Amino acid sequence: MSVYKIRFGTPEAFVPSKFAPEPKCAVLDGAPEGLQIDFRVTRRGVILTMPIDSEAGVYGFGLQVHGFQQRGQKMTMRCNADPGDNTGDSHAPVPFVVTTAGWGLYVDTARYVTFYNGKCRLRDTGKNAKITEKTEVSMTEEELYAVRLAGVDTVMTIEIPYAEGVDLYYITGDRILDIVSEYNMLSGGGCMPALWGMGGFYRSCGRFSEDRVLDMARKMREYRIPCDMWGLEPGWQTCSYSCSYVWDRGGRFPHPEQTLKELSDMGYRVNLWEHGYVHPTSPVYTALKPYAGQYEVFNMGLVPDFSFAEAREIFAAHQKSLLDMGITGFKLDECDGADMTGGWAFPNCDEFPSGMDGEVYHNLFGTLYCKTLLQAFGERRTYSESRSMGALCASYPFVLYSDLFDHKQFIRGVLNAGFSGILWSPEVRIYCRSRDDLLRRIQTVIFSVQALVNAWNTEEIPWDRWECTDEVRRLFEIRMQLVPYLYTAFYDYHMTGKPPVRALVCDFAEEQECWDCENEFLFGDSMLVAPMTADDNGERDVWLPQGTWYNFFTGEKYEGGVHHIVTEDIPVYVKAGTLLPLARPMQYIPDDACFDITLRAYGDCSAAVCRLVEDDGVTVGAPMRVLTVSCDTDAVDSVRYRIVGHESVCE
Repeated sequence: MSVYKIRFGTPEAFVPSKFAPEPKCAVLDGAPEGLQIDFRVTRRGVILTMPIDSEAGVYGFGLQVHGFQQRGQKMTMRCNADPGDNTGDSHAPVPFVVTTAGWGLYVDTARYVTFYNGKCRLRDTGKNAKITEKTEVSMTEEELYAVRLAGVDTVMTIEIPYAEGVDLYYITGDRILDIVSEYNMLSGGGCMPALWGMGGFYRSCGRFSEDRVLDMARKMREYRIPCDMWGLEPGWQTCSYSCSYVWDRGGRFPHPEQTLKELSDMGYRVNLWEHGYVHPTSPVYTALKPYAGQYEVFNMGLVPDFSFAEAREIFAAHQKSLLDMGITGFKLDECDGADMTGGWAFPNCDEFPSGMDGEVYHNLFGTLYCKTLLQAFGERRTYSESRSMGALCASYPFVLYSDLFDHKQFIRGVLNAGFSGILWSPEVRIYCRSRDDLLRRIQTVIFSVQALVNAWNTEEIPWDRWECTDEVRRLFEIRMQLVPYLYTAFYDYHMTGKPPVRALVCDFAEEQECWDCENEFLFGDSMLVAPMTADDNGERDVWLPQGTWYNFFTGEKYEGGVHHIVTEDIPVYVKAGTLLPLARPMQYIPDDACFDITLRAYGDCSAAVCRLVEDDGVTVGAPMRVLTVSCDTDAVDSVRYRIVGHESVCE
């Protein structure tokens, strides 16, 4: 694997790398031998053109929920809430593309850069040119508009408006996984969340008073549904659109200190909703006003220019006062712009004190907002949420979410996020239309990077409505069983850049059947997840890579290929030769948690090992050690893990 930095012209001053952590990989100056990239500056801005294999798989571009394999597609990296089609608009647009041809490309710009992923340039039509006639008549839209690139010379064209130069990072590798991992190391390495972030997460109704919050939190414990994080929505503040960041002590939350203590005593970590538009009643408003853009958002809300260290310090100092009360995370809402839903964002022509215009700041705002909150956390780890992120963000422990709610799109988002150094939760909301819809969505959530149920707009617990508490409890207990396994996957993300959840093409591109597989993913290195939606009516085809796999729930053995599956469970398969560490489910994960581990062997595991990561789970930079155990391990020298049993799944 190699990373090459190639400079063309004079790059703009405000680009993602200006605010990113130091890379954790070697970066070579100049292009590799043989790479051909044409660079021009026109009245439209920078135009870059390079050859691309017409039959290569093309992936990436951040959080994309409307498309997967992007060969032939035009993608514009424009931060936008609730995109309606596969245009590139996204909560988290990332100008990073990766291909099955052995290379990836990161374009270091915050502009609305457009990628044309395979265009045919004007060709020779002289008398010696070979011209193919097309005699058949296409009669369907699918035939008329199908991408037909195979067998012709194609190029990728990249257009960056207004710019006069740019830095490109060209990354080579044998597999997509290697290239993506190296991009994440260019971003400073993957994040290492707080250990408790691996558990369940419930967001309660935004209208709730502290009494209603506590009543529901107690009810959750009575249900014995594992839950680590409790989210408070807008009602905790005196003003929320725009935000005061001040407890509503005269109304819904008269005793926040006592409320937080009671939630903590029940084992919950508390997460607060907010957004970055500051109301005049906020204690930070006056100090931030010199660092604000020219337009207000959401009822008098100023937009801070977080590119200034001073602005970040002012904002972070106030948020630290909330952390000191016991808050452990934040949900950063509406930092993604809204051309398509309500028009509540600042305009592209806005001017910020740093010199950025609104276009550039749209694509940087979410990232800089997260950077500001991390400054408040200091050495405390978190696992928070943001509605927007961007390039070079792998090291930020924030998970993306969306107001969209199509289940198939959410599954597609799980796969695509893994290409671009971002994390995505296919959260569950009250909009579920049936019992089966609710359970199918929770099945997907427990095998994602964050197991989030977001009941922000309902006063009832979702499973009460559908009378399926027992089924929900079982699913969240499965999540708790997998916490040590998932935590190890995040350790690998942190140390090597390998995404903990990713598309099958990352690992198995040599099997072309997975190139367009947009509804299955790897959960860690050894588990393959193929979610079902309510529309599947309990059955679907599942493609498995070459080799032997075992059903996680039944132990049934499968060989690689396509299998028609009928089940009420989510189809999950474990690779043969895997030693899986399964924890006895807890109701929540305390700081001093000790997991009782059963080692489950799938197939012949005589030479197999599994790893368990041990650290304090809550401190940035805490010492980590990796425990390696085998089928024969009966005990480990650890305060975090205890081996209590062995199981075997084989023929």
